[in-house]
Amino acid sequence: MSHSEPRRLVILGVAASDSHAVANHLIAHALRGLGFEVENLGTCTPVEEFAQACEQHPDAEAVIIGSLNGHVHEDLRDLPAAREAGRITCPVIVGGNLSVGSRKDPRDLERLHALGVDRILQDPAQLLPALDELRASRTADADRQRLPVAS
Repeated sequence: MSHSEPRRLVILGVAASDSHAVANHLIAHALRGLGFEVENLGTCTPVEEFAQACEQHPDAEAVIIGSLNGHVHEDLRDLPAAREAGRITCPVIVGGNLSVGSRKDPRDLERLHALGVDRILQDPAQLLPALDELRASRTADADRQRLPVAS
């Protein structure tokens, strides 16, 4: 990353009821190796802590939440209120094992989107492309907002 580029900061954590730490540390390490600044909140992180981190880091590109125990829906039940209150304004990305049991229901993904999750990743390899795509989208939106309005 050159000095002219703004820093790329992400907030990372594991859902509130989940104590799985290995993937969290691997993702943090990989992102740092790619030049990201990572505010890693660690395991068992409630929505309130993600909201506080967003308030402390308003330039964060995304909140990245991992879950391996399958209880992410319950863990994110406070996300709609945090988003509505403007406490989490950046995109929210969720990945991992997102439901309990071996049979996966497509409605589980719909429920996550309804809670305010912007992206749901099936594989950690999807994270960097998702971050780059979200960044490009925000840059395009900002450019459109700066365009003069024709009279």
